[in-house]
Amino acid sequence: MTKVKICGLSTKEAVEQAVKSGADYIGFVFAKSKRQVGIKQASHLAQFIPETVQKVGVFVSPTLLELQEAITKVPLDLVQIHGEFADEDFDKIEVPSIRAIPVQKTLGEIHTKADFLLFDAPLAGSGKTFDWELLKDKKIAKPYFLAGGLTVDNVGQAITFFRPYAVDVSSGVETDGKKDLLKIMRFIESVKK
Repeated sequence: MTKVKICGLSTKEAVEQAVKSGADYIGFVFAKSKRQVGIKQASHLAQFIPETVQKVGVFVSPTLLELQEAITKVPLDLVQIHGEFADEDFDKIEVPSIRAIPVQKTLGEIHTKADFLLFDAPLAGSGKTFDWELLKDKKIAKPYFLAGGLTVDNVGQAITFFRPYAVDVSSGVETDGKKDLLKIMRFIESVKK
């Protein structure tokens, strides 16, 4: 069964809807973006997430100190890293890690000490898909999350095409830039059925 990550949550209502609908992962964006939350806000929202649902912190080019602080204070179960980050530093993170990889051309061999991969559109959070054919015959050694422009309308097709460990959505469950509770529920239902 493909797992689901609902990302970029910043309200109690959206967190509760994602949990109630069966999300496996809830993502808090700590990187600069319209979905950014601070540690205090994420820590407050984490109270509404049962232990059966994993809390993921999303960072762009973080320092180990930034990661450590969020892991401890929220607390986080995983970290997702975009941008610059030394591969050997994945060994220094005390929770499982996800390495985000923007897909804009055919990828060479992927070597990382991260526990998971995440394939995303070149501009994360843009709501645009990447060219799926670029990953079509790729042998991927690690479990991976698929992101980038997923919606209730295309996620079934994406799962059939890729058979990913998990799918990850943010803008695809929004209306006018805000999380839409009905879209969250429908997205998770369409993955789990």
